[in-house]
Amino acid sequence: MRRPLSRAFYAGEDPVPIAKRLLGKVVRVQSKGEVCLARIVETEAYGGKLDRASHAWKGRSPRNASMFGPPGTAYVYLCYGIHRMLNVVTAPQGVAAAVLIRGVEPLRGAEQMARRRKVSSQEFRLTAGPGALTQALGVRLQWDGSDLVTGPIRIEDDGVSFTKVEVGVGRRIGIHYAGGAARFPWRFWIKGNPWVSRAKS
Repeated sequence: MRRPLSRAFYAGEDPVPIAKRLLGKVVRVQSKGEVCLARIVETEAYGGKLDRASHAWKGRSPRNASMFGPPGTAYVYLCYGIHRMLNVVTAPQGVAAAVLIRGVEPLRGAEQMARRRKVSSQEFRLTAGPGALTQALGVRLQWDGSDLVTGPIRIEDDGVSFTKVEVGVGRRIGIHYAGGAARFPWRFWIKGNPWVSRAKS
C-alpha cells in the first residue's frame, strides 16, 4: 500500500540524505485523468553556499524562485530551453536546496509514457534520464512551485527500500563548469537497475 510522503520527509537544509532516501519512492503524476507511477532509481542533490552547480548559487531569480519555497515543493524548469527537469525542494522556506530526479522505473502507465516519448514501453530510455522521465510522465512546466503533498505530482512510499550496498554513489552529471563542486559525490542510483541514465559524469 502506498502512502504519500509527509512534508516532514522533505525538511532539512542538507539535500544529500534526502536524495538517498528518495531512492525507491514512487512518483505519482496525474494528468488529464491519467495516472502514471514510477519508482525513483536515480537522484542528484543540489544546494548550499559551496555548490556552484546549484541554480541558486548566485542568489534568487524568477527562474529559481521555487527552489526557495517550502520543503515538499516541486521545482520544474527548462534545460537548454527544451527538457523539463523535476526537482524536489528539501530545505526550509528561504533556503535553496533541492533533489533532481534523474531516473525512474515505470510501474503503471507505461503505454501512456511510451506514447508521449514515441518509443517502445520496453525500452529503458523511456524514463532513463531527467528530460526523458518528465516527458514520459507528462510533467508540465506550469507545475513549477506546486505542492508535492497535494498537487498533481506526488511522491509516495510503498515500503520498498535499498541497503547501502545496493546504492551507487558518484559525481553529478554535466556540471563541469562548477569547479570543485563538480567533484561532489552527490549522485545516487540503484546499482544494476536498467532505468538508471546512461550519462557519465
